[in-house]
Amino acid sequence: MTTATMIRPEIRVFRATEGDVASTWGRAVADLGQSRLAHAPEWFAVIRNAYGHEPLYLSAEDGGGRRGILPAFIVRRPMVGAVVSSMPFLDSGGPCSSSAALADALVEGLIAEARGVGAQTVELRCPQKLGIGGEPMEHKVNLTLALPADAAHLWQQLDGRVRNQIRKAERSGLSVEFGGAERLGDFYAIFAARMRELGSPVHAQGFFGAMFQAFGSRARVAVVRQGTTPVGSLIALGFKDTLVVPWASCLRSYATLCPNMLLYWETMRAGCREGFRQLDFGRSTRGSGTYRFKRQWGAEEEPLLWHTIRLNGRRPPVRAGTGRGTALLTGSWRRLPLALTRSLGPRLRRYLTQ
Repeated sequence: MTTATMIRPEIRVFRATEGDVASTWGRAVADLGQSRLAHAPEWFAVIRNAYGHEPLYLSAEDGGGRRGILPAFIVRRPMVGAVVSSMPFLDSGGPCSSSAALADALVEGLIAEARGVGAQTVELRCPQKLGIGGEPMEHKVNLTLALPADAAHLWQQLDGRVRNQIRKAERSGLSVEFGGAERLGDFYAIFAARMRELGSPVHAQGFFGAMFQAFGSRARVAVVRQGTTPVGSLIALGFKDTLVVPWASCLRSYATLCPNMLLYWETMRAGCREGFRQLDFGRSTRGSGTYRFKRQWGAEEEPLLWHTIRLNGRRPPVRAGTGRGTALLTGSWRRLPLALTRSLGPRLRRYLTQ
């Protein structure tokens, strides 16, 4: 579908070029109320430049002037084949459109494109169930918290235990500072250490650098310190009226001081000051530790459905993160030297679309 194709009568689906994305995608994202951070045009360059994956961005139009978009990337994995993912490394993706017919046409177009490039699998993560047959996995949810105009009102809404943990962090001499790309070194050192503790390959530092280059002032780093020592950090991205926190981590050795509580509280305060209407905590597995952490702030959950379409007729894979093999690999990764995980991790992480 390198040129416009009529997937359905009166609906034209076409592959967007880099110029199309740069010139028109941003307007579509702004106009479509259900668009999410994953639909932002900046990811076209971020993921391509950081990891070399080929963008596969589709646009759709109907005779009534309604529009739809669907961002995706072709991730060619050695030995196991290619996957078309919407969107790799991000919490969500999938079609964003002004009608169900446009959304269906976009998904059909993506499947056709995936077959054309020889992909084994198509992945779509989005809040809505798609009309593609099969049952999506429903183990993940997205969690968001409404932000009032005045952070003092938010403070009063917090559970007493949450407020006490924030005060404990303050009494322990912790403080939070915000900045831009100049603080990525602090963030990455903590993030890489925490990913090793979790047994998971870490993203390349260049991935985050490309993100800050693309998003500019809408991206910021928050660092929580004890004295001059960074003990926790997060990245927040502004999207429409939402402040999104896709990545956050704190050093386990400082957990008793509650640095994560102060880190998130100060981020919420900043969001209120800057006029954001909600904080997006990102995805979690329902019932997990991170899920409970986010819920304690009063965050509300919304569904996040994972659709997997196997183009070779095989059954969808077992849910990621389960099974003895995963546990063995995770345990082995934790025992590797930190420097080695920082070197090897990005070489593996680039192919792990989740």
